[in-house]
Amino acid sequence: MALPDPRNAELVVHVGGKLVPRAEAKVSVFDSSVQGGDAVWEGLRVYDGRVFALDLHLERLFASAKALAFAGVPSRDDVKRALFDTLKANGMRDGAHVRLTLTRGEKVTSGMSPRHNQAGCCLIVLAEWKAPVYDKRGIRLVTSAWRRNSPQCIDSKIHHNNLINNILAKLDADHAGVDDALMLDVDGFVSETNATNVFLVRRGELHTPTADSCLPGITRATVLALARDAALPTFERRITLSEVYAADEVFTTGTMGELVAVIECDRRVIGDGRPGLMTARLAELFAALTKTAGERLPF
Repeated sequence: MALPDPRNAELVVHVGGKLVPRAEAKVSVFDSSVQGGDAVWEGLRVYDGRVFALDLHLERLFASAKALAFAGVPSRDDVKRALFDTLKANGMRDGAHVRLTLTRGEKVTSGMSPRHNQAGCCLIVLAEWKAPVYDKRGIRLVTSAWRRNSPQCIDSKIHHNNLINNILAKLDADHAGVDDALMLDVDGFVSETNATNVFLVRRGELHTPTADSCLPGITRATVLALARDAALPTFERRITLSEVYAADEVFTTGTMGELVAVIECDRRVIGDGRPGLMTARLAELFAALTKTAGERLPF
């Protein structure tokens, strides 16, 4: 098994209150994440001894758990302790990505009802050596045939683990031989990609879809704040697919990939097919922020 980073072969993972080697990092077949994708999660990045936007990520984690009526939720201090212990055990102070998962926990018998959950939540902290996953020279997208869930189906503000909607779109991207899939909402407006939020630049203005059928991402919010602080005209509104094709620049945002330019969508070249000036400027501002912001690791 070839790992993207060979250092990850020796990971230590926090599962259900214990630090265990990668090979022993498992949950029960009765766990809700296995039974129905019934869990919530956050992606975190560690930069130079700091966890970026940790409080915002934890706020969203607990809000998602509350929306799903989880019982036996660990405290914020418990989650932080598990996170810091995991990072320390792996010697990670920089260049790491963390998948923080909170499941509804183990059931006494298989089935959909949360009444079968009597043991409380299960916390998983999976920290990996992982650089931003996208090519900084830009990525290519294809529009998926699968529509992004609307609040009529499931609220995108619940950051849940049932990612079948996104996975189906990612299959479209894989079959097309591109990096990711652009997803539209049920009304045909641009929502997000299967993994990231989307921005476009037109005539010096920055535009992004309203967070109705897309995740109100933390990197998305950070970029909006950076743009406004830099006095860039910024708009959150409905965006059509043809606007993406005609944009001067398009880029995506997310913890896993930071900011990356979209250079092609549905075989249309975006702009001149290279990362644009505003994309580069915002990426620089974001990179500078990660060097100073975030919660310091206690080790």
